[in-house]
Amino acid sequence: MKGYAMLGIGKSGWIEKERPSCGPLDAICRPLAVAICTSDVHTVWEGAMGDRHDLILGHECCAEVVEVGSLVKDFKPGDKVIVPAITPDWNSLEAQGGYAMHSGGMLAGWKFSNFKDGVFAEYFHVNDADGNLAHLPENISVSNACMLSDMVPTGFHAVELADIQFGDTVLVIGIGPVGLMSVAGAALRGASRIIAVGTRKVCREAAKRYGASDFISYKDGPISDQVLKITDGKGVDRVCIAGGNCDTFAEAVKSVKPGGKIGNVNYLGSGDYIKIPRAEWGFGMGHKEIIGGLMPGGRLRMEKLGSLISAGRLDVSPLVTHVFHGWDNLEKALFLMKDKPADLIKPVVIID
Repeated sequence: MKGYAMLGIGKSGWIEKERPSCGPLDAICRPLAVAICTSDVHTVWEGAMGDRHDLILGHECCAEVVEVGSLVKDFKPGDKVIVPAITPDWNSLEAQGGYAMHSGGMLAGWKFSNFKDGVFAEYFHVNDADGNLAHLPENISVSNACMLSDMVPTGFHAVELADIQFGDTVLVIGIGPVGLMSVAGAALRGASRIIAVGTRKVCREAAKRYGASDFISYKDGPISDQVLKITDGKGVDRVCIAGGNCDTFAEAVKSVKPGGKIGNVNYLGSGDYIKIPRAEWGFGMGHKEIIGGLMPGGRLRMEKLGSLISAGRLDVSPLVTHVFHGWDNLEKALFLMKDKPADLIKPVVIID
């Protein structure tokens, strides 16, 4: 089979590989549509996860099952499925402890394009099929279904980590596709005011549609100064970090009230240390909580999030700004995500 792979840091291209084999609990799938993620850019051009050679990229797709193992109960060839970016080993101790995304080690639930071939291939392997795949509702398009792989669950996880409550004032840093889903999740959770940090017009328009009430730009000065100004010096109750870099945490700490929580889902592709301002963190005693987490995977989560879309409670179509057809356009879509033109939120490639 052919697959689009990371050949080394800064290099990518098509390669030939053997079609993966199917274990008794597993499934082999073929993509119906795939989406490009900023994480793919971090992985290839920044070497954020380390050097990789001939590793097939991609972790966002919806697919058709072509083969299942002898012990798979709930899926069969021909089923259309949502494939989460995170595919834990559900019999692991970490999963039993409530952190399935770290099954086998920190971040090891993230298999695709990390240490296992990803979904940018004619066929790909899914471990623990009954636990990791989810049936695709008929009223969700294949392009929208790709948003359920990563963007929706990751953006919503920032909301969960920040523990947003009814009436909270929330700051969302970064309103790319993940941050937009944090805005949407904060609104669904009952936030009264959502301050969004971002500059691109297409993202601001989408954020307003999802419930953002105020906008600021990092280009206009420190984020925290702007937040404190528009909140009359009070700051915010919760912060969702979905963009930025290692220095962004300092702005989040300065922006949040004592007793507030910061939920980070941003993939930090470079830098060695996170900077926490001592005084604004209450000299270590400010009850300002910082939690960073990899999105949970699993069938139950995918089905619940899918039901929000199929029931009309969540519209992810504004995320999909560029649609391509056929494997021949995959590289074009990948480089589009790398360059991030002003009108881009998310590119999807439909495999005709």
